[in-house]
Amino acid sequence: MLKATFKKHNLIFNIPGGTSRGVLTEKPSWYLRIENVQGNIGIGEISIIPNLSLDDVDKMDLTLNDVCSNIDNVVKDYHSRFERQPAVRFGIEMALKDMINSASHILFPSDFTQGMDSISINGLIWMGDLDFMNKQIESKLNQGFTCLKMKIGSIGFDDELSVLKNIRQRFSKDELELRVDANGAFETEEALNKLDLLSKYDLHSIEQPIKAGQWRDMADLCEKTPLPIALDEELIGINGSRKRAEMLSTILPQYIILKPSLTGGFKSSEDWISLAKERQIDWWITSALEGNIGLNAIAQWTYGLQSSLPQGLGTGQVFSNNVNSPLYLKGDQLFYDPHLEWENPFNINE
Repeated sequence: MLKATFKKHNLIFNIPGGTSRGVLTEKPSWYLRIENVQGNIGIGEISIIPNLSLDDVDKMDLTLNDVCSNIDNVVKDYHSRFERQPAVRFGIEMALKDMINSASHILFPSDFTQGMDSISINGLIWMGDLDFMNKQIESKLNQGFTCLKMKIGSIGFDDELSVLKNIRQRFSKDELELRVDANGAFETEEALNKLDLLSKYDLHSIEQPIKAGQWRDMADLCEKTPLPIALDEELIGINGSRKRAEMLSTILPQYIILKPSLTGGFKSSEDWISLAKERQIDWWITSALEGNIGLNAIAQWTYGLQSSLPQGLGTGQVFSNNVNSPLYLKGDQLFYDPHLEWENPFNINE
């Protein structure tokens, strides 16, 4: 017999986060608590990005009420039951995994969770005016980041090229890795020309240059591009190995980027990785703006995958009301200090 409860917690951005889909000031999250008869407790985070996540924000309380009322049945088939609700699916998977080592939040024991090793991450540069973006870049460089990811697609392409040019005049590609994320902002007919212009600045990759769902157009871009393309939003809502294999074989991107809250959790993301490896497609992991509960689970899992690329796991510091945790940054390395205590998210006053 299991017991389950949930709590909503809106995460507030310290500084509004600008993307091509708009400016984020807060994001909705829910914590799911599952307890077994032995008193072991697991907590999962259901993280939603409005206008991107498949999960219905307006119906989430209703969905989680049903989950908690029927938790013993839900855990038997949640992977299939919530195939179209990947954040809910991931939250349940996370809570069940967390329950194994109750209260410690050690889901995947490793050198990382013992504080003996770290994960290399990229520094995220949000969209904004030129001055704002340049200040973020300076801050990340001063912190010691050697890989920056810059959101593009809203302030004017020439201005964005100017930012990249200024960076490259100071740092070569061997000194600083640059990634850009268009979030599907480019029109299909202009995308290749923009990729040509971007490629002059020795970029590592560009995420999702055109909107998802245009498989043939994206395949054409990936074949002709002078700049490696990473699929991000393209993965959302594609379920079942057969459909996923069809998409990857059709587009043949250089990279895929996995956000477990958008792709349905650990098991589902590992399916994507297996299919990508079969096609010599590389990958890395990125958080979907989870708070520290979700970020902790993703970081522990990511460490076990042993990717050599910088990961997108630096979002734990962007919120003013995050859960206090043993996660901390030192330069561009994410660490876990097992001697630090967790804050119970169910004790946080809204």
